[in-house]
Amino acid sequence: MVGGANYGISEGLSALESRNNVLVRVRHLKKYFPVRGGLFARPRAWVQAVDDVSFDIRAGATLGLVGESGCGKTTVGRTMLRLLPPTAGEVFYRDVALFSLPRAQLRRLRRHMQIIFQDPFQSLNPRLSVESIVGESLTIHGLVRGKERRERVAELLRRVGLAPEAMNRYPHEFSGGQRQRIGIARALALHPDFIVCDEAVSSLDVSIRAQILNLLEDLQEQYGIAYLFIAHDLSVVRHISDEVAVMYLGKICEQAPTEELFGRPLHPYTEALLSAIPVPDPDRQRQRIILPGEVPSPINPPSYCRFHDRGCPRRMPLCRREEPSLVEVAPGHRVACFAVTGR
Repeated sequence: MVGGANYGISEGLSALESRNNVLVRVRHLKKYFPVRGGLFARPRAWVQAVDDVSFDIRAGATLGLVGESGCGKTTVGRTMLRLLPPTAGEVFYRDVALFSLPRAQLRRLRRHMQIIFQDPFQSLNPRLSVESIVGESLTIHGLVRGKERRERVAELLRRVGLAPEAMNRYPHEFSGGQRQRIGIARALALHPDFIVCDEAVSSLDVSIRAQILNLLEDLQEQYGIAYLFIAHDLSVVRHISDEVAVMYLGKICEQAPTEELFGRPLHPYTEALLSAIPVPDPDRQRQRIILPGEVPSPINPPSYCRFHDRGCPRRMPLCRREEPSLVEVAPGHRVACFAVTGR
């Protein structure tokens, strides 16, 4: 399978994208969920889960997306792949606007964009064998059938570190790490060049987590796959990501190359997140930044800086009147903070 596979498509690749090596572009993405009530269950309010998010992902690179639970990370990933209908904005894959594609064209393009779900048990159909789970997409897209499909599934399982005999078993017969490997094999089946990893290692033991991370890195190095890596564990994100974007209440508040962000965080929320990373040295102590207050409701977020009411140490009168936008303050380093950008 995997030996001579072509993981990308070249149609529609613009000259600008060739120069910048950009595979996926997200522009002003919004996703609101209705809060329904009343006799006719009409929307009474809207949960602004993702509110005006923009970023690029380069071919063969990894963008880590981090933030507190409920900040909109998973919604970004699922909306990008049109698993959730967007409220506004656009996603471009090799200069192709995904949200305006007809169903038939979108289905063909899905071969190149896949997802690894957070829960390796809930995302696998317990009634299907591993062969059916991994090979289902091959049948749907009419790539291979019968004996050839079985051989392709066996090769995929070998590639993710499972014995080909595992294809005759069912999800409940595997450990959590093995189930996640099955999920990775399923994502690889269609030869994608972009994969959304939605908390792909968060539910695994530390030793198994390291194995899965190494597997993802090996696959990326061999086939040039780009990842959107969604996670809570900042140590994992630092290990695997080329760039990191920090989300807070539906918006990106800072984005930078990994070592730049970890070495010189500029947004006070990023500083607070990094202060929570454990230091593997009993003789060293990190000064923990404790954020007071609560995260504002995404149903009615403030019209000014969304971090203002968390006791931001740099807040000023302007922060209460306006919402800061992302401004590039260094090559590839963007931050939304008046204290850093001035305006």
